[in-house]
Amino acid sequence: MSDVTRKAELSLAARLRAGFESAGAEVIEPPILQPAEALLDLYGEDIRARAYVTSDALRGEQMLRPDFTVPVVQMHMQGGAEPARYTYSGTVFRRQEHDEERANEYVQVGYELFARDDPAAADAEVFTRIGEALSDLPVRAATGDMGILTAAVSSLTTSAARKAALMRHIWRPRRFRALLDRYARRTPPPEARVALLAAADPFREAGPLIGKRSRAEIALRIEALRADAALPPIAEHELDALETLLSVRETAPHALQHLRDIAVDLPGLVPALDRLSARLEALAARGVDVDALDFEASFGRMTMEYYDGFVFGFHADTRPGWPAVASGGRYDALTRRLGRGRAIPAVGGVLRPGLMLELGGGAS
Repeated sequence: MSDVTRKAELSLAARLRAGFESAGAEVIEPPILQPAEALLDLYGEDIRARAYVTSDALRGEQMLRPDFTVPVVQMHMQGGAEPARYTYSGTVFRRQEHDEERANEYVQVGYELFARDDPAAADAEVFTRIGEALSDLPVRAATGDMGILTAAVSSLTTSAARKAALMRHIWRPRRFRALLDRYARRTPPPEARVALLAAADPFREAGPLIGKRSRAEIALRIEALRADAALPPIAEHELDALETLLSVRETAPHALQHLRDIAVDLPGLVPALDRLSARLEALAARGVDVDALDFEASFGRMTMEYYDGFVFGFHADTRPGWPAVASGGRYDALTRRLGRGRAIPAVGGVLRPGLMLELGGGAS
């Protein structure tokens, strides 16, 4: 990146942040180095594939911040006022091991809202604030709702252990699909697993223990697999409903009606669909043409795993291979996790001024 381009990017970032500040947001500046413990606790070792990790003797493992949301939540949960609006700008860092064309560091500008009253109105506020910043660019909005998908999984008539496993892998579509096929008995189990579960003493012909799991941990895992094998498969009508849900991709009002039809077989969807309906009303009240707004039930499954409700992205019409120019969503559960049981509804979004400039926006 040339010095001129970098200067233009930082200048646009400053103007975007100033716009959010004028709308009532407090400017904050989270440190570039973040303690790795919180991120590893949230995402497990998967985060290492996306973040730059370092360490020192006094502070332990540190990460170059992969995004702003986690440090913003940590700061707010330490005693921020309510309701609260925050804005920030700065560089984030993401390792790129498969596509050398994608930047491994870039500037983000964000707007975050913490408010207990009227989540639908808060969703609409954040979405429209981000959308207004992109109003002169050739981008199209896509929306979704991770809360609908998690409600669908919770509605399945099966064991808590199976539902917990599906919940863990909602953000990993291939693994999620493999688990569904396994729980539906659509794919036969590996012969080695069948033999292991049938053995009176699975350790009888085993060699020495290798790896980090103890014998007791392995035994517990075998018992869990045996318990799962004894369960009936997930009902076909529930699987069909879930698969139909995952394929919903329509304008928002039509998607809502389609999802209400699916809720006949998955009645646990109703509260999440009522929240979607309230959000569409709040968006319309802020001038959004919801009749033309895209809704994808699977949207958000490849983003950060802390989103648990409304999710959105703005994508360049002329650049189909690009990452989102702006994105965001609701992360209520993250505040509960980082607040040690104390929670507050929260939603936010980020813009990438570098991509905005490439699209011809904000150059002046």
